[in-house]
Parts: sequence; structure tokens; C-alpha cells
Amino acid sequence: AADGPMPQTREHILLSRQVGVPYIVVFLNKTDMVDDPDLLELVEEEVRDLLKEYKFPGDETPIIKGSALKALEEAKAGQDGEWSAKIMELMDAVDSYIPTPVRDTDKDFLLPIEDIFSISGRGTVVTGRIEKGIVKVGDTIEIVGIKPTQTTTVTGVEMFRKEMDQGEAGDNVGVLLRGTKKEEVERGMVLCKPKSITPHTKFEGEVYILTKEEGGRHTPFFNNYRPQFYVRTTDVTGSITLPEGTEMVMPGDNVKITVELI
Repeated sequence: AADGPMPQTREHILLSRQVGVPYIVVFLNKTDMVDDPDLLELVEEEVRDLLKEYKFPGDETPIIKGSALKALEEAKAGQDGEWSAKIMELMDAVDSYIPTPVRDTDKDFLLPIEDIFSISGRGTVVTGRIEKGIVKVGDTIEIVGIKPTQTTTVTGVEMFRKEMDQGEAGDNVGVLLRGTKKEEVERGMVLCKPKSITPHTKFEGEVYILTKEEGGRHTPFFNNYRPQFYVRTTDVTGSITLPEGTEMVMPGDNVKITVELI
């Protein structure tokens, strides 16, 4: 609070805008170190201006002033003091200002695999967050991507170490797969409803190249440029082919590209 918004604060807000975070709630920390209420008001105004600069509703955004350290000290002492109350105020603001996300349960099941474990006597478990749809014990599913597509059956669904009958969009789950060996599955593959998706290594896209000021490129790139592409839980190198007649692409340009994943 005493120093105002730091450079990383700007970076976090920019990143939130770029990845599509729709709502922000601000906690103005270390206010126990500031005696001047006018200074706190000035810092709050700076934060609101910064939010507006990146197209967030700065005037409506909840800003809670408090001290995380003092709240922890109160908690350790078993006290419910003014600083602990600020943490509860923060959580109330999160509950009231940020709408409950709508779970995408009506679409075909899809889960990007984050990790894989072997459980002795039970088989292979893959973990991840269900992107859409519902998965139930007994469902037939496909494992798609990177390697040839495999078909298997769900023999268990777990969430926070509890066995469940099903998992739905938004849940972080472990899915037990029948007859699947650990080495047959890897991070970056997806579990999905059979025949609902097909893997591809070549695609076209319309892209906007972020400028240096937007946290993007400082320099142009040319035909056959090979950046990393982040696809759900994996990253892979891809070769970019530019349209005929386009020799280079500058930061700030819109361009249609063809990408072949290597």
C-alpha cells in the first residue's frame, strides 16, 4: 500500500486482460504500515486508473484494504480482530462481485490430461480439469492426441480423494482407466466422448500479434518461423507459413497463417 501499484501489478492486470479474465477483486495489502488515510485514497485511485487503462471497470471494482500478515497473526492468536474481518470482507466481495461460472455440462465430455499415476492393484489414473461435459463410471471414452487414438472404459472417478459416481465440467478429477498402461498415456492427451474430436497437426488461423507495449513481440517474424504453441496441457513447436506476398509480420499486425505442428 505504501508504494502504490508495482510494475508486476501492471503485468498481472495486462495478463488478466490477455487471457480473458472477466472480473478482478483487489486486495490493497500492508495498509497497517500507512498512517495517512489520504495516501491510501491516492493509492486506491491509482489502482482504479490502472484497471481502467486495461479496460476493466475500475470505478466498480471492489478494493479491500487490509494486512495479510496482521490477519495471520490474529488467526494464530485465536482472535477475530479488525484485520481478520478484512479477509472475510475480501471473500464476501469475491462471492458477491464475481458471478458463479456456468458449467458447460451440455456438451460432449472433454478432459485435458495433466498428470498420470499408477495405483497398485487398480490400474492407471489420469488427472485434470474437465473442460466440458460429464463423465460417469462405466462410460466408454477415447484417449486422443500425440499417439494413436485408444478406447477404454472409466472404472472410477475421484475428486479430493473421494470416490464419485461422476465428474462434470469445472471439476478437478482423477479418472481410473481400465486396461490402460501408464506408458500409453502422457500429459497433453485428452479424454473425450468417442468420435467427438479428431487430432490434427495442420491448421489455419487469423492472429493479432501483440506489440511490445501489450506484453508481446519486440521484433518482426518471417516465413517458417517456429514458435511454441500451447494447446491445453501440452506445448509443441509449429512451423508458420505466411500468405503469398507477405514477407514478414510486424508487432501490431493482423495476419492469416498456416501452422504445421512438428
